[in-house]
Amino acid sequence: IITFVPHILKDSKYYAYSPYVREMNVWSKYAEEIILVAPQVLGKLSPIESPYNHKNINFIKIDSFDVLNLKSIVLSIYKIPRISWHIFFAMQKADHIHLRCPGNVGLLGCFIQILFPNKPKTAKYAGNWDSKSKQPWTYKLQRWILNNTFLTRNMKVLVYGNWEGVSKNVVPFFTATYSESNKVPLQNLMLESTIDFIFVGTLVSGKRPLYAIQLVEDLYRKGFDVRLKLFGEGVERGKLMSYIKEHQLQNIISLQGNQNSDTVKKAYQNSHFVVLPSESEGWPKVIAEGMFWGCVPISSSVSCTPYMLNYGERGVLLTMDLENDVRQIETLLSNATDFDKKRIEASNWSRKYTLDFFEKEILEILNSK
Repeated sequence: IITFVPHILKDSKYYAYSPYVREMNVWSKYAEEIILVAPQVLGKLSPIESPYNHKNINFIKIDSFDVLNLKSIVLSIYKIPRISWHIFFAMQKADHIHLRCPGNVGLLGCFIQILFPNKPKTAKYAGNWDSKSKQPWTYKLQRWILNNTFLTRNMKVLVYGNWEGVSKNVVPFFTATYSESNKVPLQNLMLESTIDFIFVGTLVSGKRPLYAIQLVEDLYRKGFDVRLKLFGEGVERGKLMSYIKEHQLQNIISLQGNQNSDTVKKAYQNSHFVVLPSESEGWPKVIAEGMFWGCVPISSSVSCTPYMLNYGERGVLLTMDLENDVRQIETLLSNATDFDKKRIEASNWSRKYTLDFFEKEILEILNSK
C-alpha cells in the first residue's frame, strides 16, 4: 500500500483516518502480509482515527512533503529520492501493488509503478476524475499516467462515477461505510417539529461550512424552526465561531468538533437533511452515509454527486446562489409528501452500497486476471 495518509503508532497498532482504514481492512483480509509505505506522525489519537485489523504489517516510514512554497520545494528535492527508493523496494517485494491517489506520495507511486508492468496493481483514485474540473496539475498528471495503457499496465484504477474518454484501466467504483446488518428501519421524522440539518467534514474553505450555516440562517430568518450541527475540525473553526456569535445564531448552530462514528451515526439518524456544499469531492461519503439513514442530501453539483442524487430526484443540488438554494429548500419544506419520497429514495439507493457488497467487489477485482 502506497499512501499519503498520516499514521500513528500506539500499543503496537497503526491508526489512521477511519474511512480509509475501514476500506483497507477489507482489502487486507486477502493478504498474508501488508507492506505499508506511509508517513508516520506523533500525537494523540482523535475520535476519527481507527486501527488496522491485520496482524502482519511491515510499516515503511516516509516523510511527508509538498511543493506549496520555495522552502518546501527545496526540502522535497532532498526527500523525494529517499521516499522513491522506499516505494520501489516495497513494490519490488509485493505480489500486489495498491496506490492511494491523488496525492504527492501517490504521484511518486504512479511513476514508480511503471517499472513493474507485469505485477497486478490497483489504484484507488479518491478524488474527482472529471477532467473538466479545476484541479492541481499534479492531480491531472496522476490521472493521465493511470489512464495511459502504455505506461500503466496490469492496473485497475477505481474511480467514482462513469466518465467519457477513459481507457480499459479505469473501473467505475464506490465506497461504503455500513453493512447489511445496519439496515434498520428509518426514524420517523416530521417537518412539523424542529428541522435538523447536519454537516460532517473538515472545517476548511473547500468544504464551504460557512455556506451550510448561511443556508440554515436564512431559513431561520424566514421563520422556519431549524438548527444545524457541524461535525469536524479545521482551520475555519475560529471564523465560523465568530460568524455564529456576530449573527446571534448560538441557539440554532453548534460546532460539535470531531466525534466517533457512533455519535455521528446517531446524529444522521435524527437529522432531516445532510448538507455538503463542497467545492470538490470524489464519492462524498458524508452524503452517502446521511442518505443511508434517511437524511435528504443537499449537495453541490460536483463529481458524481448529481448521479448520487439522481439529478435532484432524491435530494437538492445546490446552485451556490444562496437565494435560489434557500428557495429550493423552502419548497421542499412546504411539501411533506415530496420530502418523504426523497428520503426513502435516498435511503434505498444508499443501502445498495454496503460493506458486504464492497468486499464482494474487491474480491472480484483481486481474483480477476
